[in-house]
Amino acid sequence: MTKKTPLPSLTHLNASKEAHMVDISEKPTTKRMAVAQGFIRMKPETLHIALENNAPKGDVIGTARLAGIMAAKATASSIPLCHPLALTHCHIDIVPYKENTKHHGFKITATIMTSGQTGVEMEALHAVSITALTIYDMLKAVEKNIVIEKIKLVEKHGGKSTFYANE
Repeated sequence: MTKKTPLPSLTHLNASKEAHMVDISEKPTTKRMAVAQGFIRMKPETLHIALENNAPKGDVIGTARLAGIMAAKATASSIPLCHPLALTHCHIDIVPYKENTKHHGFKITATIMTSGQTGVEMEALHAVSITALTIYDMLKAVEKNIVIEKIKLVEKHGGKSTFYANE
């Protein structure tokens, strides 16, 4: 007979097993930072159109950057159990990349900071996701086969733990 490992307690369920927002009022305020990253892949011609600012909907990179910042600030409105946070810094980096002759696109990195009682991982991931979706929306008239991929948390600092993704 094998011994079962007990499941960790689920912090977002109350005694009645109903979802609820965790009480963080007793947690100390610390500086928190998270970095998330993702990629959006497209044809070389589509990337060129975006970089030359010739997309039918206008400035792809500038619009996507603003959408990512807005998304980071609005995360608690989109994800049910996230706490609303006062962000102290939000940087969205959108860099063109060329992996090989077939894979072109943008690498999106969101760096989010706050001084608070809970982390900003969800804000960073939300910012990358919405930045990528905005790029897709801005370029879908040019190409239908754009792919959003590999959205992940890259690092986090503050609170009880520090995390670095294995590259």
